[in-house]
Amino acid sequence: MLNLHQLRLLRELAHRGTIAAVADALSYSPSAVSQQLSLLERNAGVPLLERSGRRVALTPAGANLVRHAEVILERLETARTELAEGREVAGPLRLGIYPSAARALASGLLVSLRRAYPRLEPWVWEVDPADAPDALRAGRLDLALTHYYDSGDGHPPPAEPGIRSRPVFTERMRLATPTDPGPAPDPAPDEDPVRRWRHAPWILPTPGTLCHTSVTRLCEASGFHVDSWHRVDDYDTALGLVAAGVGVAVVPDLSAQNPPAGTTLTPLPLRRRSEVAFRAAGPAAHPAVEALVAALRDTLPTGLATEPN
Repeated sequence: MLNLHQLRLLRELAHRGTIAAVADALSYSPSAVSQQLSLLERNAGVPLLERSGRRVALTPAGANLVRHAEVILERLETARTELAEGREVAGPLRLGIYPSAARALASGLLVSLRRAYPRLEPWVWEVDPADAPDALRAGRLDLALTHYYDSGDGHPPPAEPGIRSRPVFTERMRLATPTDPGPAPDPAPDEDPVRRWRHAPWILPTPGTLCHTSVTRLCEASGFHVDSWHRVDDYDTALGLVAAGVGVAVVPDLSAQNPPAGTTLTPLPLRRRSEVAFRAAGPAAHPAVEALVAALRDTLPTGLATEPN
């Protein structure tokens, strides 16, 4: 008999390519993942995997089974959603929120949810958007507030397998610079605001995060490679360093509501779009998704643009 947990592991392997990557994403040991996939092969009665060094490729039978697994897992989420329709939103709700939103919104969000749904038991886990899909697929989270960066090219990021999302709000990203930087880094008045600071120290997020990638790409689009000895993920800390005159940073509107004295904020052609992500569940979302979207919109500071449903 095919095992649902093993099918989830096979699906993750199809997207990640190595046993180690699956184990890391789902918080298992590599040996445990390998053992479960071996059991799945035995139960299927045909080879599902072909090993080549550290990488593992799916056989045609394995690839076909992954296609069926995607349908099975989505139908399971659809069934859960339909069972929840018309029922009170109640019980545990595990929410992943990216750190800057958690700092600005988490307390108000929990108050709003508990006021509207007294029997709901929400708890919050700070998680980078890059890690949220893994946590959702593994069942460690029920919902996640994630984001992606939009440079206006009309190309949103590719959809995550087994994950859907509901847009909530959009922020403009801003370049934070010292108000009194001393001699101008580059006095050319017609130069774009990012390139003007190409020789300044930059305060960058941790490599590997979406925030770091967005800033480095922004600078590359302005014609230079950015690097720095400053590595700061907290936007309040970054703004404090900018005010002290030690560098420049890119910050979102949500974290720039009350900038410290000594900073200048310049709007950039880059936006951060936040969404509520959840496991795929057919045409309708679980009622908890609607509850979270409504609570987030109630909690947002005035002036942030909300997205249509």
